[in-house]
Parts: sequence; C-alpha cells; structure tokens
Amino acid sequence: MNRPEPSELQDSGVYEQLARLGKALSNPVRLRLLDLLEQGEHTVEELARAAEQPVKNTSAQLQQLRAAQLVETRREGVRIHYRLAGRKVSKFLGDFQGFAEETLAEMKVELAELSRQPGGLQRISIKEFRQRLRDDQTVIIDVRAAEEFARGHIPGAVSIPLAELRQRMDELPDDHDVIAYCEGPYCFASGKAVDQLERAGFPVRRLDGGLARWVRSGGRLQATTP
Repeated sequence: MNRPEPSELQDSGVYEQLARLGKALSNPVRLRLLDLLEQGEHTVEELARAAEQPVKNTSAQLQQLRAAQLVETRREGVRIHYRLAGRKVSKFLGDFQGFAEETLAEMKVELAELSRQPGGLQRISIKEFRQRLRDDQTVIIDVRAAEEFARGHIPGAVSIPLAELRQRMDELPDDHDVIAYCEGPYCFASGKAVDQLERAGFPVRRLDGGLARWVRSGGRLQATTP
C-alpha cells in the first residue's frame, strides 16, 4: 500500500485551513452579520434584532465567525460585544462581495431586481461621494436608526431615520443636493429615502454600497459622544 508523500500531507492541511474560512462564509446569516458589524460593536441581542434572527441562532453563527477569526469579542459585565477582527476583514469582505457581483450570473439578477425598486437607479459611487464631501452645497443624511448613527456614521452626515423622513423634510435646505445612505450594499432604506425625497422635489441620490462600502474603501466613522 502506497503512503502519501509528505508534501501531499502538508498540502492537505493548508487546504483544510482555507476551507474553514470558506465554511464561515457559506451561511447567509453570517454574511449579514458581518455587514452589520461594519457599523461598529454590537451585542448579540442587538445583532439578532437587526438581522431579525433568534438570539440563540445569532450567537451560534457568531461563534462560527469567531472560530474563523473574522470577529473578535469584548466582555462588559454579562454582555459580550462583537466587532470585526480589524480593517483587513473589511477589505476582504469588500473584495469577496465585489467578486461575487462581477462573476455570479444569479447575483447580477438579484442586483438588477434591487435596482428596479423605487430610487434604485439614483446612485453615487464612493469615488464621487468622496469628492462631494468637500462640497458645501451637499447634505448627507443617514437614514439608519438613531442608535446606529450614534455608534458610528460618516463624518458630516446628519441623522434622519427613514421612519421620520416625511415629517423632517423641512429640515433639509431646498437649494442643496442630498445624498442618503443606509447600512450596507444590499440594504434598501436609502433607496426608499431617495424615492420619497425625489417625489418632494429634492435632487437626491443614494450612496452605492452604503456605510459598509464606505468603511471597506478605507473610510472612517465618527461616533456621537453620549
């Protein structure tokens, strides 16, 4: 009976480690949690609520991500706070999603469906957005929940949660362009905001990829001091 060459055994171990990372990314809930964690630290309960998942399942998925060293934890009393394991994880996730969007035919179909929703076509790229940050004739609105805005937001943005937008439109200057953003590349709250504002006569677009793509492109977040 022929025994494997030593080099074959070594190769097997390397591929097993690569497969661990692939396994961690093979669950849609885990991918959603990684997108949510781009906004900053969250407890298990906060993540479960945002992802609309049971706490027990959310905890189990986070343990898988921690085992693959994609997330880290911090304990505060009885609560455990989760965060991404560094900016390298953000970059990797951005490259991973970009590859999927360019390569998978079914992914392109899903993205086209998103674009057909109201406000879906009025997008601004990260590159153009960076240029508009220096424009005093542009107002940036964060349509996520107020607590997420406080946790971390794009510098210069103002918090107007989507649920409050209709009642707070008069806070927006009518002679400025508006750029809206939400949490990530597949969140569509900003698209809904664009639709509402456009109907009200505002020149408005949404940030393509949202807060997650901003972070993954090297952008920093600003937290609101309690």
